[in-house]
Amino acid sequence: MCFNGSGMRIAAVILAAGEGRRMGGPKALLRVGASTFLARTAALLARPGVAIRIAVLGHEADCVVAESGIPEEVTIVHNPRYREGMLTSVLAGLGAAEAAGADAVLLHPVDHPRVGTATIDRVVSALEGGGKIVVPSFQNRRGHPGGFARAIWTELRGASPDRGARAVLADHPAWVIHVEGDAGCVAGVNTPEDYERHLR
Repeated sequence: MCFNGSGMRIAAVILAAGEGRRMGGPKALLRVGASTFLARTAALLARPGVAIRIAVLGHEADCVVAESGIPEEVTIVHNPRYREGMLTSVLAGLGAAEAAGADAVLLHPVDHPRVGTATIDRVVSALEGGGKIVVPSFQNRRGHPGGFARAIWTELRGASPDRGARAVLADHPAWVIHVEGDAGCVAGVNTPEDYERHLR
């Protein structure tokens, strides 16, 4: 595990519980080169300052674990409520992060496997500097991973399912720090067409 100079313990939470209906199966198992989206995302999040990596799984979780090539050191959390929306996975990840003694989390959907490591490092650095919510932006679009300090986890837990974590950003704009992102931080893969563009 890695610890940063600020003494802050940061957990990276990969949100990978969805059914991937438009893709025809779990996006965690989509291939990118010799890897899968889940394994690649886990590798990208193994950055200085990130003490623990957590993957929240739901749909076909056993299959995802068996076939994704996810590193053994990544903590697996099962979310039985995944059909109720992504916020349930956020809450499951927060619970695991809290149990691990984390002071902040990076929330990262598995369908954004192209984010640059420099973007992740800037989010981590801003959290270490006291940021409550840190979001990378590219061409005026908010991207991933979003950083959330423990001080605002109560707001995340109180968010409505239909608005999710975005509600906390919208309701507390003064808490949000924007850092420079890259094209990958906003490049989500939601459809087969998105996936074809990703492969190109």
